[in-house]
Amino acid sequence: MSDFQMSTKCVQGGYTPKNGEPRQIPIVQSTTFKYDTSEDMGKLFDLEATGYFYTRLQNPTNDYVAAKLCELEGGTAAMLTSSGQAANFFALFNICENGSHIVASSSIYGGTFNLIQVTMAKMGIDVTFVSPDCTEDELNAAFKDNTRAVFGETIANPALTVLDIEKFANAAHAHGVPLIVDNTFPTPVNCRPIEWGADIVTHSTTKYLDGHGACVGGAIIDSGKFDWMAHKDKFPGLTTPDDSYHGITYAEKFGKEGAFITKATAQLMRDFGCIQAPQHAFILNLGIESLHVRMPKHVENGQAVAEFLESSDKVAKVSYPGLASDPYHERAMKYFGNGGCGVVSFELAGGRAAAETFMKNLKLAAIETHVADARTCCLNPATSTHRQMTDEQLEAAGIPAGLVRMSCGLEDSKDLIADIKQALDAI
Repeated sequence: MSDFQMSTKCVQGGYTPKNGEPRQIPIVQSTTFKYDTSEDMGKLFDLEATGYFYTRLQNPTNDYVAAKLCELEGGTAAMLTSSGQAANFFALFNICENGSHIVASSSIYGGTFNLIQVTMAKMGIDVTFVSPDCTEDELNAAFKDNTRAVFGETIANPALTVLDIEKFANAAHAHGVPLIVDNTFPTPVNCRPIEWGADIVTHSTTKYLDGHGACVGGAIIDSGKFDWMAHKDKFPGLTTPDDSYHGITYAEKFGKEGAFITKATAQLMRDFGCIQAPQHAFILNLGIESLHVRMPKHVENGQAVAEFLESSDKVAKVSYPGLASDPYHERAMKYFGNGGCGVVSFELAGGRAAAETFMKNLKLAAIETHVADARTCCLNPATSTHRQMTDEQLEAAGIPAGLVRMSCGLEDSKDLIADIKQALDAI
């Protein structure tokens, strides 16, 4: 459906029923699949035929939804995972191994920061974090001979810094490695990183793509543009024979368009089993069908709330790229033509204590470890999602102790602002 508009792809992408087939994506709730002969199944295990043999690796329901996301992002192959964390881990670990190095933006979700800084370090994978506002010289200086990937978020959670995708992509490509971008907050409705040079796009589908807090999940989309064979020595997992699949070389057999996702499925999903449940994929698809309608309302509410907060003397600072006063406004206008998202981060003048009082007095907005939902929710990252980070790391990531992240849902903006006002009055 490459010639169709975004809204049409949201509704009908990924699955086209044939005569007499279900109109809605079918839920294939089965762990296994039957074949007539061992030879038929053997071809699947050898990657000589397409099909399904065990849901730990692939499932038709998941593949229909992955195909829709692939169309939305403008990629060539995609897969679903059990969570956004699994998606980011798979995307990085698919091309990194013991002795590899990653260049990453320092302004990213705390869970992902912890994944790269702590857990992947235990696997022998090193990282250099750089400011999203670093100069080109500072960015290039972060690369090493063993650098294998660059990672960033289009809109960082919760600092709301905006990644200069083109700058990071140019640096990555100059050093012969791909740029991996987490596009969870804008979604493909508001930003398509591949069009700006990103090679791999990830999502926590738990957020706006689902949009209703109903199912945890993740996704990886490959642009199909990075030439793995041109940098053969850097990516042996893709460019040399895989003994566990009878010597298949993924980049040769599946080309630029399919090598990355095939390896991530055949190796990582096989060994780690972080599959998204077919029921979750079905629910996710229902959310995506209204994504193009929901995102403009999230942005509208986020803009209204941000403007109100900016006028309050109890708020020390508001971060929202849609504000003309925001340092990332110009960059946001470049990359997010329709606005970024409905998440607003703001620092209360009274610090941590003021943040606790404010959130305790909210009536519409719920305190949740969640974001990007139909219902407005908020939290204080320093005491929740980012509590594993030191004060220095919090400062580097732009997350002071009095910061509140508010995800504006689909309620009426007048009601949201009234709720925020009375909570501020209680401080």
